Amino acid sequence: MRYTLPPSHPGQVIGLLGGSFDPPHAGHLHISREALKRFGLDRLWWLVSPGNPLKEQGPAPLGRRMGAARALVDHPRIDITDFEAQADTRYTAQTLRALIRARPGVRFVWLMGADNLAQFHLWQDWREIMNTVPVGVLARPGQRISARMSPAARVFDHARLGARQCHRLGQMDAPAWCFVNVPMMAISSTHLRQSGAWADATQK
Repeated sequence: MRYTLPPSHPGQVIGLLGGSFDPPHAGHLHISREALKRFGLDRLWWLVSPGNPLKEQGPAPLGRRMGAARALVDHPRIDITDFEAQADTRYTAQTLRALIRARPGVRFVWLMGADNLAQFHLWQDWREIMNTVPVGVLARPGQRISARMSPAARVFDHARLGARQCHRLGQMDAPAWCFVNVPMMAISSTHLRQSGAWADATQK
C-alpha cells in the first residue's frame, strides 16, 4: 500500500512521537527538540493518532488536531503525519510493523514521556515494541521514580543505555532504551482541554 509520509531515506534515524495531540502544545515541541539533540535523530515525526485506545473519550477531529500541530511546529526537522489513520492502525505495535514495511531501511526510534513508561506494560504487545525499535524516554514532571521502577523498566533493565550513550540510541539494535532528564515544562493537553482554551481556539 502507498502512504503519504514525510520525506525519508534508508539509513536515516527518525524519532516517532505518537499521541492524540489533543491539543498539541509547547510541551510537545519542547520534548521533540530535546529528543533530536539527546538521541542523535536526523528527523522526528509526530504521529497524530485517530484515538488513544487507553482513553474512554475520543479526541477532537483528526483534521483539527493535524492543523493545530502544523500551525505550532516551527522546526525544520519535525514533521506531522496522520499515518495511523492512513494505515488503519490503533496500537503502537501495529503502527511500527506498518511503518517498517512502508519505509524499509529507515531506523525508527520510539519516543515517550516518563509517564508513558510507567504504564507501558498496559500497552498491547509492549514487549514486541521494545524488541522492534529502540526507545527514548524523556522525563516529565512527577514521573521519574515510577517510570524507573515500572514493570517495563525492570524487564528490560539489561537493554538500558547509560545517559552518556543516549546519542547512539538510533544506531543501536533493539532492544535498547535510554532515559534522559530534560528541562521540563509543566503543561499538558489535559490541562488545556479542562481550561477551555482548546475548545475556544477550535471554535474560532
